[in-house]
Amino acid sequence: MCQNLGMRLPIREHLFSMSAYSTGRPLDETLRALGVSRVARLASNENPLGPSPKAIEAMKDAASATNYYPDGGGIALREKLAKKLELPIESIVLGNGSDDIIHYLCLALLDEGASIVVGDPSFVRYEAGAQLQKAQVQKVALNDSETHDLNAMAHAIDETTRLVFIANPNNPTGTIVRRVEFDAFLADLPPHVVVALDEAYFEFVSDHDFASAREYLVEGYPVVGLRTFSKAYGLAGIRIGYGFMPAELSDAIDRIREPFNTNALAHAAAIAALNDIDHLRNTLDTNRTAIKRISSILNRYGATTTETHANFVWARFDEPTAPMVDALAKHGVFVRGGAMFGRPNCIRVSMGTENDLDLLENAMATVTTGAQSR
Repeated sequence: MCQNLGMRLPIREHLFSMSAYSTGRPLDETLRALGVSRVARLASNENPLGPSPKAIEAMKDAASATNYYPDGGGIALREKLAKKLELPIESIVLGNGSDDIIHYLCLALLDEGASIVVGDPSFVRYEAGAQLQKAQVQKVALNDSETHDLNAMAHAIDETTRLVFIANPNNPTGTIVRRVEFDAFLADLPPHVVVALDEAYFEFVSDHDFASAREYLVEGYPVVGLRTFSKAYGLAGIRIGYGFMPAELSDAIDRIREPFNTNALAHAAAIAALNDIDHLRNTLDTNRTAIKRISSILNRYGATTTETHANFVWARFDEPTAPMVDALAKHGVFVRGGAMFGRPNCIRVSMGTENDLDLLENAMATVTTGAQSR
């Protein structure tokens, strides 16, 4: 009989203080549980139009060669991105989603005793990356307009800070950091700090004052840009993202990443998606219409919504939204509750098709019966 039976495995102790990322139940299981034929998936900021038809064809073509390992350097896709961004290929890193690159940045820059500065609320994976390295997390509350308070974040930076994460647009609020604010922030940035601008929703932004990472990288600042094909390009299921950064940092990440951290189907699909301008334009048009309608529906039932620059709407109610979120789910409408972001009175609702938003509107009318409409 094994002598170690019942003994605790030597798992790193600090991992037990972390929470696993909640991905929700699979769609087919959800449909069976609810007894419905379709649902409105408005919780994960996905593209309801799906991938580009060109990307689907590219994946089909690439599938016949999946007995071979993919190009470990992702050269074709990196060359495509380098040309699009007008950056040297050496500065571009591919990831299994941009989450992957967040993890690599933390591996490359953090150790025990170091710290990161993040907005609160913002994307939860920044904190997880730091916790894995036993680094500290300095959270700085957003300002009254639900935007990163860069002045307060600058004051939170100290000698232990190595990374500042700024989601731009921010998830979950959809707000952006503008050039004039970011210029002032960079002016006093200590030399031992790298700033990662997470631009997962970059394609949805139309504000000309938006502070884009690329322009600052070209000017020589220690700035990293993170982008993804999961949102505007509708490729969330194959997990492909990218970052652009100083060559010294991309070289470090190349040394620590997994040998084949992105796959051949993702490479082919991403290249094809970049070539399909019509599909991207249709996505952006659909998003603009959807955002207006979602905001109108939520405002009707007492919500205050932020001006969003992404593919979702952040809404605040006068009371906790967990009962509303649960009730909507029973009607096949899935939205993200604010409790996971420390904002129990809020919800985040992603863009959807007209049919999705019909379901949302009908469900809201049902679950909020008796509530005061504005």
